[in-house]
Amino acid sequence: MSKTAPGSPTVSPAQLEPTPPAPRQGVTAAVSFRARRRRPGMAVLAAALIAAGGAGGFLAWQKTGERTPVLAVAQSVNAGDVIKEADLTDASVSLDPALKPFPAGERNTVVGKRAAVALVPGALLSHGQVTDRALVQDGEQLVGIGLKPDRLPATRLSAGDRVLVVYTPADGSADQAPDTGAGAAAQAPTAVTARVVRVGEPQQATGDLVVDVAVPEAQGPGLAAQAATGRIALVVEPGGTS
Repeated sequence: MSKTAPGSPTVSPAQLEPTPPAPRQGVTAAVSFRARRRRPGMAVLAAALIAAGGAGGFLAWQKTGERTPVLAVAQSVNAGDVIKEADLTDASVSLDPALKPFPAGERNTVVGKRAAVALVPGALLSHGQVTDRALVQDGEQLVGIGLKPDRLPATRLSAGDRVLVVYTPADGSADQAPDTGAGAAAQAPTAVTARVVRVGEPQQATGDLVVDVAVPEAQGPGLAAQAATGRIALVVEPGGTS
């Protein structure tokens, strides 16, 4: 009968088996490298995705970065004035399809025409802002009218607006309009239909405004005489504002 010495540790059979040596680092790297080499399709797909993303980004940049030379306003031009070479400058912009400015190459076709509206420095020059017609037509006369702020609408007037110029007798009396020099039978009417050609800047001290209007030449002298009295008011006709 075998006896075990007291105090001796008990050893299991598993502990008696030899421990396998740890794999070397080089062997692990080689195995990992071989595993990656077994998937060439993934590498090709990744390269294709990178190339496609780069091409798409380049095309988007090229499209958004494309700029077009166009004409812009260099200095203020009043409605009806002739556009001069110094009034224009070139600008290079990315155009919105809704905008239709003059190309820079059409400068010679613009110079010498008239501004259909007031031109503001820095704005692109579009086709609707230029006209080859004089704003005062044959058979019309241009009359300047000085107006106080309470004798015209608060709505901003623009070239082309249809208005009614009304003679207002002093103190609300039934004074007749002033004689134009052609006798009582040729006195000016108390109201004249007119078309706004140009709107001046309000005077800083008084707020008075000068408005140039085109009227039939037969009514021009009478309207000028009325305007000289200062008893004039301006009424915008229905649908008259542009």
